[in-house]
Amino acid sequence: MICVALPGLAVSTEQGQLTGQGLEGYYRAGRRLLSRCRVRVAGQEPLVVQARMTSADRACFVGTLRAAPHGGPDPDVVVERIRSADGTERLTLHSAATRPLRLPVEVALGTDLSDLGAIAAGVVAPDLPASVHDSGLRWSCATASSYVTADPPPADALASAGLLRWDFDVPAGGSVTVELRVHLDGAGPVRAVGRAATNPLAPARATGDDPRVPTLLSTSIEDLRALLVRDPAHPTDTHLAAGAPWRCGLAPAEALVAARMTLSLGTRLAAGTLRTLARTQVTGQGPRSGLIPGPRRDAGAHLPPSCTATEATLLFPVLLAEARRWGLPDQETEELLPAAERCLTWLFRAVAQHPYLPDPQPGGPVRCETQAQAHRAARLGADLLDACGRPGGSELREWAGTLRARFRQDFWTDDPAGGRPAAALAPDGRPLWYLGASAVHLLDTGLLGGGEYAPGLLDQAQTEQLARLLGSPVMDCGWGLRGLGAKETGHNPFGHRSGAVRVHETAIAVAGLAAAGHEKEAGSLLRGVLAAAGAFGHRLPEMYAGDQRTEGSAPLPHPAACRPAAAAAAAGVLMLTTTVGIRPDAPAGTVTLRPLHSAPLGEIGLSGLRVAGAPFSVRVSRLGLAMVEEAADALQLRV
Repeated sequence: MICVALPGLAVSTEQGQLTGQGLEGYYRAGRRLLSRCRVRVAGQEPLVVQARMTSADRACFVGTLRAAPHGGPDPDVVVERIRSADGTERLTLHSAATRPLRLPVEVALGTDLSDLGAIAAGVVAPDLPASVHDSGLRWSCATASSYVTADPPPADALASAGLLRWDFDVPAGGSVTVELRVHLDGAGPVRAVGRAATNPLAPARATGDDPRVPTLLSTSIEDLRALLVRDPAHPTDTHLAAGAPWRCGLAPAEALVAARMTLSLGTRLAAGTLRTLARTQVTGQGPRSGLIPGPRRDAGAHLPPSCTATEATLLFPVLLAEARRWGLPDQETEELLPAAERCLTWLFRAVAQHPYLPDPQPGGPVRCETQAQAHRAARLGADLLDACGRPGGSELREWAGTLRARFRQDFWTDDPAGGRPAAALAPDGRPLWYLGASAVHLLDTGLLGGGEYAPGLLDQAQTEQLARLLGSPVMDCGWGLRGLGAKETGHNPFGHRSGAVRVHETAIAVAGLAAAGHEKEAGSLLRGVLAAAGAFGHRLPEMYAGDQRTEGSAPLPHPAACRPAAAAAAAGVLMLTTTVGIRPDAPAGTVTLRPLHSAPLGEIGLSGLRVAGAPFSVRVSRLGLAMVEEAADALQLRV
């Protein structure tokens, strides 16, 4: 159970006790401030009968015990334990006894002050010695110190045992409370961005026939807010961390993906993410000039690791162009335009000697998804440059047209089953014919003006065939889209790019299939993820096993998945907004609605969204008919 309000984090099992095992503990900015917090009441550890998340940053554990002598088999003390990501642990003892009780309480504390990365790598450090500090205990190492305070102060504080003790006289039917606070020495209290008044995400709400929809939307937005991080040097700019507990820092490609998927909640997150990444952009001369740096990422069993720097660089102008359509103010667009131009210049320079955008590693493959992302960047980048009166748009469109013609020749094969795209071209030009979720990027063509999507690399017949493939049981496992087709060599339901369901890729498929008019396949994937979300308390993980769904089954968690994860939470927002089909063009003062006419979730209403800087609400009936209920006064509905 992970409580998140970055930079604060609290990790525990459903038993509630912090034992120091694995990742358990309170963290701040990636350092474990407290690893052990074991509570005993009247010499007993409470028996936990309920553990639940009450919000993204808070968990509640309820335990029971028998304290009164000769009281029979029924518990007479309830121990409620509320854990918050900000470092607060509140213990409340409720007595149901018919006479007063004297309840000794002991809390055993300890920490190793280890770095999260070291813990995740399996490094086990010994507990540090404690010293008595104020109304609690303190620990120090060469690089940091932490301490715990208690209210009320303990009757005894034993540094050698790491123990705090109280003796409470509890009246019949009465209660007592102890509050522990975990502190990083020299730092103020945790101030989570998502709780601040400047939080960039609109508080959208959902209603409708399916009772799971409101919960999924509210939980997704709550998780996104919990993962918001400020740029330390520019605190007005926020972006999303990739996920907890493993990846609480900036992952450029995933931050851009999540910001793009949540444009319906406003453009402020997109603007903050773009400004943050523009400051990291490679400048000067050379082949890397204009690149947004990023790490390499595993690409599964068939391909070498891919470069997220390429993905982020291609996403930057796409996000800026689409944020402008959603209502990003002209001034902010102009400020970010030079960085987008540098990204597009890098792209044009990288393809000057090649028919395709090559892999940055010498001798690497030519990846299908990279070509789709480059084509989208060229088309939307050209649209952005033209709109802002900058040169270069016609050259980008010309290259995109050349790429499209060449791609259809080299990357597509016709066979008796209808054909399929290659996942990549080997260095010798040989196509690699396996079917994976990376093909969904061929459907993600990007939003242009007038509510129209840019043309993609595939023609209509090829798009229809790809839709059939993605909707087949080979790819759709019933819980979402498998990362690799079930019949492909190397398929592994837990392989995080070779068979597991990666939620954000399923969301891209849902949106792309819906935009291309393939509602049956889009609806099936959407309902599958919604069913899986229920099994995870509607807090969607980064990924889960791609086992086939059967009657009475449940999706299997992936042990290495982040939960919450920014891209997965953003995917929940994107899939629900896809059902109502919002296509804004704020510069033209219009919005187009293209809802799913099959209404896969029945009637659905979304309110509190943002279009053109103003609240936007829409409802889609069970017949798939859309009606705008709230919008900016100057915004016109385009048919």
